[in-house]
Amino acid sequence: QKVKDSMRVLLPVLLNKSDDSYDKIRAILLYIFSTNGTTQENLDKLIQNVQIQSDSDMIRNWKYLDVPVISSFVAQQHKYPRRDRSSEETFQLSRWTPVIKDVMEDAIENKLDSKDWPYCSRYPPTWNGSGAV
Repeated sequence: QKVKDSMRVLLPVLLNKSDDSYDKIRAILLYIFSTNGTTQENLDKLIQNVQIQSDSDMIRNWKYLDVPVISSFVAQQHKYPRRDRSSEETFQLSRWTPVIKDVMEDAIENKLDSKDWPYCSRYPPTWNGSGAV
C-alpha cells in the first residue's frame, strides 16, 4: 500500500533520540528515493533538525550515482520508460523491479532507442537472423 504522507511517517523516526544517526540517514534516503528527490530547503531542514551535518555528505553523494537527491520541478520523470508489471506474480518482499531488467528485456527484443543506446545497434552488420551476435 502506497504511503500517502511520507513526511508524517518519517518525522517520528527522525526525532527519536534513541535511534542511531545512520538509521536516520537511511530513513532520509528512503524518503528521497520514494519521492524521487526533494528540494534543497527540505533537505537542509531535515539535516539540521536531525543534527547530522557532519554526515550529510552520505546523503548528498548519492547524486554521483545518478540518484535525484535534489529534484527539479521540470524533470521529475524517469530517464527510461518503465514497463507495466502489475499483472506479474511477485513475492511479498520483492515487489520492486530494477530498471536494468527493463533495459535488458528491451535489448533482447531490439527495442532500445538508438539515441539513448548508440552502441546497441538495432541490427548488427553480421546479423543474419539466427542466434546471438
